[in-house]
Amino acid sequence: MAFPRNVAIFLLHLVLLPIAFQHCNAKGLKLDFYKKTCPGAEATVKHMMTGFMSRAPTLAASFLRMHFHDCFVRGCDGSVLLNSTRKSKSEKDAIPNQTLRGLQVIDTIKSALEKKCPGVVSCADILALVARDAVSLLNGPFWIVPLGRRDGRVSLMNEALANLPPPFANITELKASFAAKGLNTKDLAVLSGGHTIGNAHCFVFSSRLYNFTGKGDTDPSLDPKYIPFLKKKCKPEDVTTLVEMTPGNFKSFDEDYYTLITKGRGLFQSDAALLDDRQTRAYVKLQATTHGSTFFRDFAASMVKLGKVGVLTGKAGEIRRHCALVN
Repeated sequence: MAFPRNVAIFLLHLVLLPIAFQHCNAKGLKLDFYKKTCPGAEATVKHMMTGFMSRAPTLAASFLRMHFHDCFVRGCDGSVLLNSTRKSKSEKDAIPNQTLRGLQVIDTIKSALEKKCPGVVSCADILALVARDAVSLLNGPFWIVPLGRRDGRVSLMNEALANLPPPFANITELKASFAAKGLNTKDLAVLSGGHTIGNAHCFVFSSRLYNFTGKGDTDPSLDPKYIPFLKKKCKPEDVTTLVEMTPGNFKSFDEDYYTLITKGRGLFQSDAALLDDRQTRAYVKLQATTHGSTFFRDFAASMVKLGKVGVLTGKAGEIRRHCALVN
C-alpha cells in the first residue's frame, strides 16, 4: 500500500486556494466564550483528557494531528469528524485520515458536554481544546484557546487529499500549502515540531528506504547510520508496523524532533525538506542547538493562529449534537 503521490501532488497544485476562507470570522472567537452558556466546559474537557491520556498517552499525537487536519480542510469546523454518507465520502475516508485514532474519545467528551449543556459546545471547539490539552499533558506548552467555533455541514474526501500536505512534499509545496491557509514559513517550521510525538506507518516513508528515485535506492538525505535501524523495523511492503517519530520520546513533548532533523533522522521527506529553505533551516538549527529555547512559546502562538483558520462563528454552521453527524 502506498500514498497516492501523483494524485496528491496534482490536487495540491490544483487547489491551493482557501476553500471557505471568505467566510472566515476569527474575530468571532473569544476567551471564556462558554463562561455563561456552559460554565466549566474547558475544565470538563481537561478532566476527561487527563484520564484518557493517563491510560493511552500515545493518543496525544493523534489529537494534535486531528485538529491540524480539521483546520487545513474548510477551516477549523469539525468537518474531519463527519461520517461518509451514501452520496459522498467524507474527509475521514481520505487516506491521510484513515489512521486517525481517538475519535471515540471525542465522542465521549461531546456526550458529556451535551449532558451538561445541550447544543452549546461545538465539536470544532472540542478538537481545539483536546489538541491543547494533549500537548500540555505531555509536559508541552499550554495556551489559551479562543473559542466560539461552529461546526460545518460539509465534509468531502477529495478536499482532504487536495489540502493536506503529504509526507513527501518538498519545501516549495509545503510553503505554498501553509500560505494558502494564512500561515507563514515560521508557522511551517514551528508546527512541524508537533512530529516530536507520535508514530508513523512504515508505508508512509518506505520509499525513502527502498526505492527513492525508482531505482531501488535510498534517500541520500537520510543518515546512513539510521537506515539499517529503519530497514530492520520496516520490511518492503510493510503496511502495519509503526515507528516512533522520535524514538523513545513519545511521552514527552520537546525539541528533540529538531535535533533529529539536523542529523538526517526525520522520518518524512517533508521533515527533511525543512533543511532546504533558509528560514526553516535556521529555525531547525536554533531549536536543536539551544534546547528549544523558543519552541514552546512559538508552538503555542502558531497553534492559536492555526485554530483561527477558516472558522465559522456567529450564526454560520451549526452546533452538532453528535460530532459524526450533521443535525
